[in-house]
Amino acid sequence: MQSNNYHTKSLNEIYSELQTSKQGLTQEDAKIRLEKYGKNKIKKTHKLRPLKILISQFNSFLIYILIIAAGISFFIDNIIDAVVISIIILINAIIGFTQQYKAEKSIANLRKLIIPKSKVIRENKLIEIPSTELVPGDILILSAGDKINADCRIIEAEETQTNEAILTGESMPVNKTEKKLSVKTIIAERENMLFTGTQLVRGEAKAVVISTGMKTEFGKIAENLQEIEPQKTPMQKRLDKFSKQIGVFILLLVSLIALLGFTKQFDLLEMFLISVALAVSAIPEGLPAVLTISFAISAILMSKYNVIIRRLPAVESLGSVTVICSDKTGTITEEKMNVQKIFANNNFYIKKDKNIFLKNKKIDFKKNKELYRLVKTSILCNNARYEIIDNKYDIIGDPTEEALLSTSLDLGLDKKLMIEKEPSVKKFEFSSKRKIMSIVRDNGRNNIIYSKGAIEKILENSSFELINNQIKDLTLKRKQELINNSKKMEKNALRVLAFAYKNFNKNEKPEEKGLIFLGMAGMIDPPRKEVKEAIKQCHDAGIKVRIITGDSEVTAIAIAKQIGIEGQTTTGKELEKLSDEELTKYIDNIAIFARTDPSQKLRITKILQEKNEIVAITGDGINDALALKAADVGIAMGKRGTDVARDVSDVILIDDNFASIVEGVKQGRKTYDNIKKFTKYFLAVNFSEIFLILTALILGIIYGTDKWFLPLLPLQILWINLITDSFPALSLTMEKEENVMQTPPRKDTSILDGIWKFVIAAGFFTFLTKFAIYFLNILENTSIQKTQTMVLTTAVLFELFFVYTCRSKSLLGKNIFSNKWLNFAVIFSVALHLILLYTPLAIAFNVVPLGILDWLMILPFAISGLIVFESWKFIKKKRK
Repeated sequence: MQSNNYHTKSLNEIYSELQTSKQGLTQEDAKIRLEKYGKNKIKKTHKLRPLKILISQFNSFLIYILIIAAGISFFIDNIIDAVVISIIILINAIIGFTQQYKAEKSIANLRKLIIPKSKVIRENKLIEIPSTELVPGDILILSAGDKINADCRIIEAEETQTNEAILTGESMPVNKTEKKLSVKTIIAERENMLFTGTQLVRGEAKAVVISTGMKTEFGKIAENLQEIEPQKTPMQKRLDKFSKQIGVFILLLVSLIALLGFTKQFDLLEMFLISVALAVSAIPEGLPAVLTISFAISAILMSKYNVIIRRLPAVESLGSVTVICSDKTGTITEEKMNVQKIFANNNFYIKKDKNIFLKNKKIDFKKNKELYRLVKTSILCNNARYEIIDNKYDIIGDPTEEALLSTSLDLGLDKKLMIEKEPSVKKFEFSSKRKIMSIVRDNGRNNIIYSKGAIEKILENSSFELINNQIKDLTLKRKQELINNSKKMEKNALRVLAFAYKNFNKNEKPEEKGLIFLGMAGMIDPPRKEVKEAIKQCHDAGIKVRIITGDSEVTAIAIAKQIGIEGQTTTGKELEKLSDEELTKYIDNIAIFARTDPSQKLRITKILQEKNEIVAITGDGINDALALKAADVGIAMGKRGTDVARDVSDVILIDDNFASIVEGVKQGRKTYDNIKKFTKYFLAVNFSEIFLILTALILGIIYGTDKWFLPLLPLQILWINLITDSFPALSLTMEKEENVMQTPPRKDTSILDGIWKFVIAAGFFTFLTKFAIYFLNILENTSIQKTQTMVLTTAVLFELFFVYTCRSKSLLGKNIFSNKWLNFAVIFSVALHLILLYTPLAIAFNVVPLGILDWLMILPFAISGLIVFESWKFIKKKRK
């Protein structure tokens, strides 16, 4: 019974199929149907339990490695590392749990949108029932302001308009009718249907309920929303791949070292501890902390640009975006109608800010009598009103009337003063049939009728035109010329209203006949001023911008032209005719998708993702929830957004402004760059200990362990790991961005892309430096304890200095102190190592104090990496 084609059927066919009538259902029928179809509410198709969400946070290869590392660290009494790793694991789990749990609450918000009561006719009586008890076949009675609680087919409509922006994205009120429509009519154009969650904003309606609960368009969205799995962010995908690669590599190397040690004269327990220490030091336990801190810092910075991050990994995802699919109304545009062009006295005038221009020349508005009279008519035939709140005009009324009143205020006309001078005598209200509105006012001497409406209707009722302050006859030829001028404005997506007036003696009966035509005003919801530059920045950064809107094709094209978006346009009807294969083929050339419905927005998102695009989707209504959840980055509106849209999103724009997204992309790219700097540093220095121990073991097997002893003890390896991988490495997250919006989106499939050559070269050089100190001390027959102290100190200082060269910027300039946190971290770490050497802690770590000659030997090796690699960067820069 609950089908989708009721918009194509006559009322008699609907009554027959639904087994109902104008008198409504009987109470007994309603009871039977309620049992059959269930209550009119959004149901959950599954229940995601909090415990299941929590357990899922540990489903990562890197987390598995960290849990094993923490367990082994506890086993060998290395409590500090064990506690640090455990804290990192817990923080990661808590953040992930919070994010996912919030997203799943979106279904609850969908259910809250249905209000508790509805007026229905049953047994030919008007009664009020809980909306949960609505059933197919009920006759629903609606008036202006009512929220619609079930999908309905209109039986009777009287000046009915609905706000369907929450479902279709249509920015203007939609006129409704009871006439049947064609089969191919898309949801956004089904003028004889009312949909759950939308609202009646004008007139009255009687409608028959055709769908309730999960069978409504609203319910279908809720059901699909529960089936869509959240997308892994690009960073999560790269991190999973990286963790598996590095985990396997570490285990193979450490196993080799343990095997070599066990087969020769080394102590078995010491070799086991060495192997564990090497594994713990090589595992990137700091990486989750770096990710969390980087994302948190960027989230704080983004909030200053009105971008709120709900899901921390979305910070990096924004930086990876290759396509931004934005809705039009309120994001790209101001969501406020503005008068842009005025036709009067046979001239086209342009309104910019608070001024009027004719052929790029500013004119004195009040001295132009024809233009002045048109604007005066637009506010004296106007139901909108204004109040002054905090020194700003708060205008209340119909969007077009608000635009006209706003224009008059910009031009210095005060409606309140004008209506005091010319009080209202009579009103002829606007209707969709009449398409004209008039107000008769008393100006003291006589009465004046001020009229506005559709150009055809105003011209039909006009006999004269005001030209050069003279009243001239309006011929049929001239009327056609005026209609042609109106069409020119409409082609630019302007909503056109025409104006006329007429003087009457007070004893005459005022009529909307024989009017004097004044001209026309063209209105549009204009683009935000900052959006055009933001679009340009996106293009410079290699990011494609697409408009997906429920608005008309003409309006979408006009706005796109103004902001610099070029490409083909397609509509929802045309999309329905295309197969997925065809849409995949043509989608790169399509810049504007107009008159789309929710399922089409989701389809566009998925096809772009199949083409390996990283997709950001903006949205505010229920109609956007599916695409927001499926997208790589779902961006909801803070002002206009529904709870549903916000709860499934990754990012919220407080000011609903497209330009804020660009700031988010900038921060996301900077964050990813800084994460790669940390990774580059970590891999370049941490594997050197493994190769150092491996080399010593091989030499010990060949030449004997009495000469080639272990260069570092287990606790010393963990000290290097603790002191260099903590504050200095983490401070790389504070690096500033480097022209991030001048390069195309990254196409990295691995976190190692673009840095592996540096990692290999730096890793080999780091190993050589540490081995050189080890080898020189063996040649001088230095004691084992002092040799190990020399190797430990060289390793610590080398890595602390080398962190500077892992920044992209060259130090041979003014940038050495640009990251103060890095400078503080290095000084702090050096101080900690000096405390270790020259306090009783030295006994615990089996090290000895070093003299001046020892330091003179260490320092050249410690700074060698910084000098060599900075020189290489300088030479590379000069060659470019």
